[in-house]
Amino acid sequence: MTASPPPPPARKAFGRLSLPERNFVAEALRTETVGGVLLLVAAIAALLWANLPGLGHSYETVGHFHLGPEALGLNLSIEHWAADGLLAIFFFVAGIELKRELVAGDLKDPSKAVLPVVAALCGMAVPALVYILTVVTGGGSTAGWAVPTATDIAFALAVLAVIGTSLPSALRAFLLTLAVVDDLFAILIIALFFTETLNFAALGGAVAGLVVFWLLLRKGVRGWYVYVPLALVIWGLMYNSGVHATIAGVTMGLMLRCSRREGEEHSPGEHIEHLVRPLSAGVAVPLFALFSAGVVISGGALRDVFTQPETLGVLLGLVVGKAVGIFGGTWLTARFTRASLSDDLAWADVFAVATLAGIGFTVSLLIDELAFAGDTALTDEVKAAVLLGSLIAALLATVLLKIRNAKYRRMWEEEERDEDADGVPDIYEQDDPEYHLRMAALHERKAAEHRRLAEEKAAARHAVAEGAGRAGDEGHRRA
Repeated sequence: MTASPPPPPARKAFGRLSLPERNFVAEALRTETVGGVLLLVAAIAALLWANLPGLGHSYETVGHFHLGPEALGLNLSIEHWAADGLLAIFFFVAGIELKRELVAGDLKDPSKAVLPVVAALCGMAVPALVYILTVVTGGGSTAGWAVPTATDIAFALAVLAVIGTSLPSALRAFLLTLAVVDDLFAILIIALFFTETLNFAALGGAVAGLVVFWLLLRKGVRGWYVYVPLALVIWGLMYNSGVHATIAGVTMGLMLRCSRREGEEHSPGEHIEHLVRPLSAGVAVPLFALFSAGVVISGGALRDVFTQPETLGVLLGLVVGKAVGIFGGTWLTARFTRASLSDDLAWADVFAVATLAGIGFTVSLLIDELAFAGDTALTDEVKAAVLLGSLIAALLATVLLKIRNAKYRRMWEEEERDEDADGVPDIYEQDDPEYHLRMAALHERKAAEHRRLAEEKAAARHAVAEGAGRAGDEGHRRA
């Protein structure tokens, strides 16, 4: 009778990342963190511009100013250029991130992909359910069910940059992967639920342009002067088709190759993402925030957030729904699969990150404008709910993460320790014989130095003792 093979070992959720993944996450987070700070500045500027006496009218005037070629159907307001044009750049980067996760990141391995995918799905379904229950109970409109489903990764990472840089890389990577999956489903929601009428001629032209884009990539054609004009044509056709223009951005991002071939230091997708991400995080998203976050804030407006069913549904969806959904999805995955929580972390850490994901800004504001198009008053009220809900989620996450900050700092120091100064953290070199030989030589040098210092100190102490003895003898003879 043959023995059955041993079961595979349980996989640790939020375990240590591989070194390449760690380096990628670190670089991505640096850019997103800077972008998040700029996003915060833009949101504050928009609120000041819209609320300061004498400036509020100019904010509305500038946002509604139209420009662009009427003959091409692109005579849009500044506000629409920001939402439909600049956000296409943001979704282009999101498409590249998703493609990379699918071919080289956590989503490549189904056993690892289950956790962020289930967490993201629950983190969208529960806020939508919370919103629907709230508005049905209060007799409001269910049109905004998708508003609280999105997570703003740039804003969330900006909060992380402020409240503590020592968060373990595994939790940061989970938040990043979660947001990428979240973006994918947000894009699907926009495409499926917020496309009312279709211009099939324009849509066919956009699809044809995407096919040409794909063929050029397959043939290895290079040059921004080829792809940028083609991308603009595809974007314009997609906008005129009735499908939200950001879909063009994410589709082109997904087409880029993100796997490295022999001799390549970076794949084309990684290279283009490195070039475009600063434009997205530093220009496109902050400008969108500048022309979307400017709502008039008053005591009555803040009171209405807690009394109107639509605004209360958004607020509860972001603050309660996101935290419960993501935490619950993660716990269920660990409960019913072989995944288990890393020994270094507690479930309180997962709940803190889930609470942080309640910061829904960029995509939430975009969906708000689509869901309540034509009702300016309700759109602005829901924007206020998004801003307030995101602020409350950020404050709650700050408190929860600060409680565990000392533990995080010890984990971060362990991850960053590089005693042999070779540029690779020691924790990644435990299986490398050369590392242990370097450490042995390093410790031998330290031991030799300590022996030398010990001999010098002993000699000095002996000399002091002899000097004290001679002084005592001379004093005794004089006496």
